[in-house]
Amino acid sequence: MRLHDLRPRPGAKHRRKRLGQGESSGHGKTSGRGGKGQTARSGSSIRIGFEGGQMPLIRRIPKRGFNNARFTTHYIAVNVGDLNKFDDGARVDETALRTIGLANGRAAGVKILGNGELSKKLTVSASAFSASAKSKIEAKGGACEVISRKAENAKPATEPAKA
Repeated sequence: MRLHDLRPRPGAKHRRKRLGQGESSGHGKTSGRGGKGQTARSGSSIRIGFEGGQMPLIRRIPKRGFNNARFTTHYIAVNVGDLNKFDDGARVDETALRTIGLANGRAAGVKILGNGELSKKLTVSASAFSASAKSKIEAKGGACEVISRKAENAKPATEPAKA
């Protein structure tokens, strides 16, 4: 097979709908735009949820309750089995995990989960540990250190006066 032999699968490509080709074509007269009005005009676009100036449904429905989702703490999950990439006796923290590519993206910290088996003695420093991960790390003679993000990001109690 060569590049010039490649074809899309049958039915994957459709013919372009030719509008305005007479009434008998099925796409004549109004060319699929319905009757008159705003949507029949060229360049018209109505945003989602717009009801012609009437109070939209999303604003008519009463809003109740409180959703705590925006205040949750999001951690990057790293499994115990992935920590075998480090050397025996190494110190593993968030910067080491990011360097090796196990923790990517923005989050409040790293949480070590217990999926997989650990074969090395490591000192792991993370924001949170699952119970199974902590037991697996300590079973191999390693140590788990819980770091607090609030202590790192806290401002000093007294700020110097600005001149």
